[in-house]
Amino acid sequence: MRIFTFILLFVSISIHAQSPVNPDASDEAKALLHYISNLNGHILSGQHSYNHDPAQYYDVVTNITGKKPAIWGADLYWSGNENPGDKVVEEAIKKHNEGAIITIMWHVGRPMDNAPFGWKSSVQNTINDKDWKALTTPGTVLNKRWEVQVDTIAKSLKKLQNKKIAVLWRPYHEMNGVWFWWGNKSGKDGYVKLWKMLYHRLTDVHKLNNLIWVWNANSPRDIPYDEAFAYNDYYPGKKYVDILATDVYHFDYEQKDYESLLKLADGKPIALGEVGQLPKANILEKQPKWSWFMVWANWIETANNKEGILEVYNRPNTLTKDNISLKK
Repeated sequence: MRIFTFILLFVSISIHAQSPVNPDASDEAKALLHYISNLNGHILSGQHSYNHDPAQYYDVVTNITGKKPAIWGADLYWSGNENPGDKVVEEAIKKHNEGAIITIMWHVGRPMDNAPFGWKSSVQNTINDKDWKALTTPGTVLNKRWEVQVDTIAKSLKKLQNKKIAVLWRPYHEMNGVWFWWGNKSGKDGYVKLWKMLYHRLTDVHKLNNLIWVWNANSPRDIPYDEAFAYNDYYPGKKYVDILATDVYHFDYEQKDYESLLKLADGKPIALGEVGQLPKANILEKQPKWSWFMVWANWIETANNKEGILEVYNRPNTLTKDNISLKK
């Protein structure tokens, strides 16, 4: 068996042991989580691309900076009639073989809808309390439809497991916001129950042991009809989460939100799962515990300028693909 371990080149780090929440986690998943847990003030660079062209914006960053991001990200959103994972899985294998770390998210439509899912009509639609209870009750028609969704996506993730690729897996993100069907469902019978259902089905039924479970909220805000609420009411607990992340757009890098997520993490790594504008260097000095940032697709071009991108990528503490090594 090949065992991959991540090492940080040229950087002295203190060793901190953290085991994945999945007791049967693969050697690759253990090694990746161990690596991320020991970044010691360094931050991994990351770039998301849309699933129809999953290398596009990763290449844009390379062209601007002359460096390849350490983390490559994409989505398993069903936006067409094709298998949702084909292009993403192919590119993930390619990027892994080139030495990048892989993160995958899941914009998915409501279980009562049929694929391909409309963005506004399904992904950003709502579920009433009656349907939510049915969804989260084993054996109901809606729960069975949800299982089919999960089973479909599991096929894509299993292809990566078969290639011994660990995945930073961040499904059902921004759950503390009001804009996705799985969002704004607080309490133990709300989002927390859905997360635990997904964890158990992928882990216990499909035996997906290559996943590092990234719970990815949104930075809190009080904009009317576009709110994102405090993290605590949506957190599944330390037994179900490996890494806590948040999404930050419009330079909203509030120190109080950073401190709040750190407190909730209680020693687990934290990350910037999505950003629009890159955090400025002085922000990263005040918020040194972020494990990575990942710029959202075309925002690297539309919301950032070359000088700001280079400022972050040229920091000594910013790690690109060439700063990490995947050893056999």
